Amino acid sequence: MSVGKRLSFLIAYLIPCLAVAGYYLGGGFNFLTLAVVFGILPIMDLWIGPDASNPKEEEVPELQKEFYFRFLTYGWAWIQFVLVIWALWEIQTKTLSTLEWGAFVLAIGVNTGGIGITVAHELGHKNTKIEQWYSKFILMTVCYMHFFIEHNRGHHVNVSTHEDPASSRKGESFFAFYPRTVVGSLTSAWNLEKKRLGKLGKSAWTLDNEMITSMIIPVLFISAVTGIFYAITGNLNWQVPAFFFVQSWIAFSLLELVNYIEHYGLARKEIAPGKFEKVLPIHSWNQNFSLSNAFLFQLQRHSDHHANAGRRYQSLRHFEESPQLPYGYELMILLALFPPLWFKVMDKKLEEWKSQHGESSVSSGGKREPATA
Repeated sequence: MSVGKRLSFLIAYLIPCLAVAGYYLGGGFNFLTLAVVFGILPIMDLWIGPDASNPKEEEVPELQKEFYFRFLTYGWAWIQFVLVIWALWEIQTKTLSTLEWGAFVLAIGVNTGGIGITVAHELGHKNTKIEQWYSKFILMTVCYMHFFIEHNRGHHVNVSTHEDPASSRKGESFFAFYPRTVVGSLTSAWNLEKKRLGKLGKSAWTLDNEMITSMIIPVLFISAVTGIFYAITGNLNWQVPAFFFVQSWIAFSLLELVNYIEHYGLARKEIAPGKFEKVLPIHSWNQNFSLSNAFLFQLQRHSDHHANAGRRYQSLRHFEESPQLPYGYELMILLALFPPLWFKVMDKKLEEWKSQHGESSVSSGGKREPATA
């Protein structure tokens, strides 16, 4: 891997700086983070273009071991923690206008969701205890710890089938998908934990149930922070937990927007009742713009991630044969918020894909009939 590409992953660390700078500049400058992420970054994507490099297979084992790439994700966990505590302290001690408060919470949510959950996702797939701990640590700060359970044991098993709440269907708007995926992921995580504990002869109603602790820990965290701030300042400020929960909602809503984009309308063949073909690179939308890939730790090389979930972000490959998104995630997120535009662009893409790979590769909003093997 070139030195330039190695260093490009540091771009993620610029985004918290934008949130801090925008806050201290004040007023409308609080929108600086949004302007850069959803305005300047997509323009630079189109200007710089795609990343033509793929790691050579003989280099992958050593590339996977390099601590530098892990250090970037470990470092982000602490950056996010400090960023959230700092933001909450500012809310505790300063008076912001409604506009400033709203822009500030959006800036923090873009950091904790757009990058933070991306990093938590990367770490949550790894089999070391420290990486899994860091994943949960990050997810605690956005009140979405159950994602660790459902994503790894649910989504990756059921992706691109109607069993998966995180796989969007053709003709389904984001606003229809959103409640289905939020409620569905919570339900799925609970059932997965209930099943796991049942095999151990334990009740689901125990603190051994990670679904229960995933609900309790963020509440304990913000309660402790609010209490400590009260002890320091003598002011019990309701805006502190309010800000924490709003930035959490923004963060996990960004995650669900990305989920909506990543698998929209794609389906795995049902080769027998309840049994589906192996997950392949054609079952996820791919995107390969250099800048946004670096910004998102190559999350946009999602086709390879689902086909080979154990690969670390630095080793993910681009597959031309995978379905390709027309733009990076930043623009696709904006597009998803306007369903008529989304359907106009993406349904056409799906039709092109269907003509190449057959009807069974497309999942509609209705009940899909099993395909023959």
